[in-house]
Amino acid sequence: MCLACEQQDSEMLWELVEIISTGVMPPGHTAEDLRKLGLPQPGELFREPQAVGTIIIRQVAPKKPVFACDTPQESP
Repeated sequence: MCLACEQQDSEMLWELVEIISTGVMPPGHTAEDLRKLGLPQPGELFREPQAVGTIIIRQVAPKKPVFACDTPQESP
């Protein structure tokens, strides 16, 4: 892939991430499309405004499943 094509792909992915971070599904895309691109779903990102006027986009950490051995044990 040429450098110009890589740059275009990178910019397209960034635009999708910006749209997803607002909680909206990008027009013309489905959840399956986003999964194939390796992108999170709407609601899995949040925007964090900074004091200098920039915005940081962060991904919500996935919830850990609770395993039986992780539950507190009752003392006898």
